[in-house]
Amino acid sequence: MDTFNFSVNITYVDKDGKKTKVRGKVGDNAMYLAHRHGIEMEGACEASLACTTCHVYVQSEYFDKLPPSEEKEDDLLDMAPFLKENSRLGCQITLTKDLEGMELRLPKATRNFYVDGHKPTPH
Repeated sequence: MDTFNFSVNITYVDKDGKKTKVRGKVGDNAMYLAHRHGIEMEGACEASLACTTCHVYVQSEYFDKLPPSEEKEDDLLDMAPFLKENSRLGCQITLTKDLEGMELRLPKATRNFYVDGHKPTPH
């Protein structure tokens, strides 16, 4: 069996515009795939839908190929800095063959909402 039938090639674009092409497998999570390839997508809550540090912009022609976002993801994205209409959380993107060639762009900055309950104090 040809293992390439199960592979999906995508490109991550970091905040400086550097492109990194990676090959994942159908079923891979975009955030964990980024981590495996040393791409700076934080993922502070480890895919538990409690932060926005894996916020990405999905290339327009692929955005509608993703399953619709759930309410919890939408609520978090509403708090993400630099929100755009094509924003999604990387931890909620599962690779499918339909996503072959997709580009995920990382925003200029992300915000961690202190998943441990810590409240920062003013300086």
